[in-house]
Amino acid sequence: MSTRPLEQAVASTRAVLAAVAPDQLDADTPCADWKVSDLINHIVGGQWFFASGVTGTPPAGGEADFSAGDYVAAFDEASHACLEAFNGEGAMDKVLSLPFGDMPGRAFVGLAATDTFTHGWDLAKATGQDTNLAPELAAEILEQSRQAIQPAFRSEAGNPFGFEQPAPQGACAADQLAAFLGRTV
Repeated sequence: MSTRPLEQAVASTRAVLAAVAPDQLDADTPCADWKVSDLINHIVGGQWFFASGVTGTPPAGGEADFSAGDYVAAFDEASHACLEAFNGEGAMDKVLSLPFGDMPGRAFVGLAATDTFTHGWDLAKATGQDTNLAPELAAEILEQSRQAIQPAFRSEAGNPFGFEQPAPQGACAADQLAAFLGRTV
């Protein structure tokens, strides 16, 4: 697997993030108990987490409140580090020791792309933006998710995924993906 899906997910989520207004930071999101500011912190912090998972170093950024500053610049810095880590020599072939178990780099990059893209959808939904994000990428991630996500990975609390929800008739691929991952569309 290449980093292309992750690069596309980063671009899609960055576009959504760039359209978030500071007065939307307290808005609710599709993620239970998270406001837009919490979601932004998770999105930026996630990029640092993925980079550290590949490099084996502690995540940069720590407990920073990325939403309190220039969150687009923070995302740019973190996503650059993330992509650089996955593009590193042998990153896709090595087995990574992660907090939730060992995983090959080529599988972890898929998880990073899915997480980055899906939380971009959450942010778009929470801030009233169009959720028809990157249709080809959304369809690709949906297909891969349908193959990879087993019932044991789902819970009422949504950890790591909620129970599949119905998508409206004719829903775009990104909305179908969100519903598959447990979001109300």
